[in-house]
Amino acid sequence: MQITRVVIILIVLPLFTLVILKFGAKKIDESHFLPSSTSEMYKSPTGSTQNNSSQSISVGPTSNIPLKLPTGFTIHVFASNLGTPRDLQFSPGGTLLVSNPSGNQVIAMPDTNHDGVADSNKVVISNGTHIHGLAFYGGKLYVADVNKVVKYSWDEKNLQAIFDKQLFSLPENSDHNNRTIIFDKSGIMYVSVGSTCNVCIESSPLSATIIVSDADGNNPHVFAKGLRNAPFMTFKPTTNDLWVTEMGRDNLGDNTPPDEINIPKENPSTSHSTLRDEPLGSGSRSSGPRDYGWPYCYGNKNHDDNFDPSKSHTCDLTEPPVYEIPAHSAPLGLTFINSSQFPSYWQNDLLVSYHGSWNRSVATGFKVVHMKVTGNTITSAEDFLTGFLQGTSNSSAKGRPVDLTFDSLGNLYISDDRAGNVYIVQKTK
Repeated sequence: MQITRVVIILIVLPLFTLVILKFGAKKIDESHFLPSSTSEMYKSPTGSTQNNSSQSISVGPTSNIPLKLPTGFTIHVFASNLGTPRDLQFSPGGTLLVSNPSGNQVIAMPDTNHDGVADSNKVVISNGTHIHGLAFYGGKLYVADVNKVVKYSWDEKNLQAIFDKQLFSLPENSDHNNRTIIFDKSGIMYVSVGSTCNVCIESSPLSATIIVSDADGNNPHVFAKGLRNAPFMTFKPTTNDLWVTEMGRDNLGDNTPPDEINIPKENPSTSHSTLRDEPLGSGSRSSGPRDYGWPYCYGNKNHDDNFDPSKSHTCDLTEPPVYEIPAHSAPLGLTFINSSQFPSYWQNDLLVSYHGSWNRSVATGFKVVHMKVTGNTITSAEDFLTGFLQGTSNSSAKGRPVDLTFDSLGNLYISDDRAGNVYIVQKTK
């Protein structure tokens, strides 16, 4: 019996050892396929897992413009040779797109290896009339050019936009012709339509307004009026309020009137539900949309005596701006800060691009500004990105910042329609 036990032990023990070695080796082999550290984890702007420590500094070139940022930030060229890049939007799959109005193009700028520089500039749309506004909703790409809003199907794998249908027409003009689009969380589409002139009585009730409709373009109507040129829009994440930039009129001197930031609100009596049966531009409701002043008023209910010397219109019922910006700064893109690469006390503040003056005796603007926001009040403003302006004349600007957007890693992208670039701004390591 004792001999039998010894024999069993001698047979079983080696077999047990082999089992342990086999499974141990399998565990080591599986670990080979795991990231060497959690810093290799990455998130695209669609919402998969991320670890912000994975973000490395862009390998893109530095700009030949001597751009300046606060200590702790760095800027590189993400993409170049883009014509006149304007509206920036990320696709559902995380590809950055930009409109190029001068070429009637929408350009995709994939960064598949995540090195902070575009792999290529791929034209995905090349027909239209002054293409400008871009937005994604429900997996579809919406594009606004000067006279219409169009919906495209989006093929992320092949980076292709396939025409779906035209949603509705817009009043065409050659002046403030940069239309933009944005969706709220419920799927309501907002389209900004600039005025046809510096200051005038418009022939179309749709000019100098923001229009709203559903995602299929049904029953569009005026949401807010009296907005001479509200070229860019964004929603404040903490309140879902719509914030827009607006440019004041020209030819009243260097310092009048101010440019503005507004928070357009819908008149409760002209809500989405009550206007479903009202045709676009009918203006038949007696109360109508809220009026933000133009062409009779500017700034905080200031009457434009130059345009209306008889003072036939009052400013008492117009809506004041939430913030006045120095005249001729030409504010464009705006975005709220929600980025771990920016200081904690900057979160939910605002970044605004000042495109810069074209007719001021001493140039102003040509920079990106950080605005401190408390509730719906802007309490202060300071320069964030400067260096575009290289003299005192309007023509001395080497670049003109336009739109601003963040990816999910907190990188900030800025388009520049004079230099033809898109920049990437990051926290230095």
